[in-house]
Amino acid sequence: MHDPKMMDKIENGQGFIAALDQSGGSTPKALKGYGVEADAFSNDDEMFALIHGMRSRIVTAPSFGSGKVIGAILFEKTMDGEADGKPVPTLLWERGVVPFLKVDKGLEDEADGVQMMKPMPELGVLLERAKAKGVFGTKMRSVINLASPTGIAAIVQQQFDVASQILDHGLMPMIEPEVNIKSAERAQCDTILLEEITKQLDALPADRKVMLKLSIPTEANLYAPLVDHPRVARVVALSGGFSRDEACAELAKNRGMIASFSRALLQDLRHSMTDAEFDQSLGSAIDQIHKASTVKD
Repeated sequence: MHDPKMMDKIENGQGFIAALDQSGGSTPKALKGYGVEADAFSNDDEMFALIHGMRSRIVTAPSFGSGKVIGAILFEKTMDGEADGKPVPTLLWERGVVPFLKVDKGLEDEADGVQMMKPMPELGVLLERAKAKGVFGTKMRSVINLASPTGIAAIVQQQFDVASQILDHGLMPMIEPEVNIKSAERAQCDTILLEEITKQLDALPADRKVMLKLSIPTEANLYAPLVDHPRVARVVALSGGFSRDEACAELAKNRGMIASFSRALLQDLRHSMTDAEFDQSLGSAIDQIHKASTVKD
């Protein structure tokens, strides 16, 4: 059973979801973008302490609690950590932000034009821990590089199979089969993905819903049928390598899709900023992404 207040926020909230879930492999790049070079840490513990400091600064900033951010996706270590003396999921919900957890363990090598998710043998234990900490939902990512009907069907099947397990634990799965925006077959990938997701949604029991996190489609409003599908709680968009200006311009063309940006949200934040400068920069990004999520062309 989903928390009804969190569910209402996710289904009806006028805002977007912040993606703060960079994992071990992408953390050095995220820190570099933040102005922290590799020589600032000598091991993983020091690296994760620095990225946790960045995330804590974000979630405690005044602008983050403005009501424009309705959800946040966390890395496991962030979920287990504290900000402002409180467990991060607790602090988020006190600020009106619904907490999600990244649960995938990374990607397999490409095969049949796609990268499936690696096995998650400890998923059940992680889901129980997340639920106990007040987390509402999860996110898991796989990647589509080519317009392979069999590859895309396999990716979507895997996503929905894991989503079923997540729903069994009382959490909301956010399904993320990312289409690589640099793919020469991007438009065809979008079309095949729509077809495969629709098949899976139509087969879901009437009492189950999922969220979808999708690359912004090449054709505006291609995913409108997913936005309107009764088994979908919300469709959110990843920035996928677009700059914030590019991502917001594309998102604004798509009715019903809201942002779930990572790099595009954080791109102007720097470790050296004063707290006032940091909050002003973050607030400007939040305002721009919020507008693209709620005001459509």
